[in-house]
Amino acid sequence: MQIVLVGYMGSGKTTVGKLLANNLGLSFLDLDTYIETSTSSTISDIFKEKGEIFFRKEEHRNLSEVLKDKNNFVLSTGGGTPCYSGNMDAMLQQTQHVFYLKVSISGLINRLVNEKESRPLIKNISEELLPEFIGKHLFERSPIYSQSNHTISCDNKDPFIIVEEIIALLS
Repeated sequence: MQIVLVGYMGSGKTTVGKLLANNLGLSFLDLDTYIETSTSSTISDIFKEKGEIFFRKEEHRNLSEVLKDKNNFVLSTGGGTPCYSGNMDAMLQQTQHVFYLKVSISGLINRLVNEKESRPLIKNISEELLPEFIGKHLFERSPIYSQSNHTISCDNKDPFIIVEEIIALLS
């Protein structure tokens, strides 16, 4: 079984993914961590030293490798992963279990405002401009995220409840 979680940063892909994998007895894979291991570099350093185009190529190559060579996992993708290089199509062709963890703009702001320092994409954006920034991204990305096999509304939900909802949709 291959389960893929997509959604905006802060939507809970890693937290839910780890719980889900543990609950189902599957491996948990984080695509960014997988890329960092593959390239022997951090995502931040890749962006800084080689740029976003290089990163997106590595992201696509690593995603394709995981989908082709691995089984019995829950994969947490980066927020932008589905939006580039035909990645969403690749995920949907490989598995019937692509889940969009959907969180409102206000929900994302509540989650991300205290994590700004560890999130390179929003690190230098003021708290006042964060709603506009996230809103613009969601406007662009939502049509792609919405192609997922399932959409899980995650606002004000405990991660364990989200895991239960996903498991119910798997059977």
